[in-house]
Amino acid sequence: MAGPLPVKSWKRPIIAPSLLSADPLDIGGSVDLLQGEQDWLHLDVMDGHFVPNLSYGPALIEACRSRWPDFVLDVHLMVDRPEDFVEDFARAGSTVLTVHQEATPHLHRVLHRIRDLGCSPGVTINPGTPVETIKPVLDLVDLVLVMSVNPGFGGQGFIPGSLEKTRLLCCWREAFGHDYLIEIDGGIGPGNSAQAVKGGCDVIVAGSAVFNTPEPSVAVREIRARALEGVICD
Repeated sequence: MAGPLPVKSWKRPIIAPSLLSADPLDIGGSVDLLQGEQDWLHLDVMDGHFVPNLSYGPALIEACRSRWPDFVLDVHLMVDRPEDFVEDFARAGSTVLTVHQEATPHLHRVLHRIRDLGCSPGVTINPGTPVETIKPVLDLVDLVLVMSVNPGFGGQGFIPGSLEKTRLLCCWREAFGHDYLIEIDGGIGPGNSAQAVKGGCDVIVAGSAVFNTPEPSVAVREIRARALEGVICD
């Protein structure tokens, strides 16, 4: 099992290619094409109920942990009743386990359980969910993931209003002394990564913009270079 995420040690922006857009017949080969340019790997787990698609289970996380023991595996559970899944995914080797506010009536309990299992807890909200709904649990998480598309499928267009949420999360973090990272996922690429960082995002998830290119490693470098343009220096 991986240890929790050392939040304060990460330089930002963090680029996390999403394996949902990798070659499903050769995920390892797709990761190799990144040539180590990535910071994290983002893995979307979908159950066909909470979102209208199916993806992979704990076995893939376990295989990734075995092959890349030092990688940060950023596991996003898009599943109903995540309390039934967190133990299996934690034991498989997740570094970060993120659950949806909309998926459980026991969010506080699930986040504590993830921490107890040795992973970093994260909370996610869909585009239609007000960011105020997660304010009561922000002191419990290492990561807040704002979906900038409706979850379930890759290749969708970015929803600009998502950055209103990330800016508010950034203000709350400063005002209340929280230490979470702010992650955005959906429709992000070189053209808007700087905009996302200016909007308060620390972690950029990119799927199609990385793996649907001839050279994924070059795509990651370009997204990072453009994202750095959005960093506001003191």
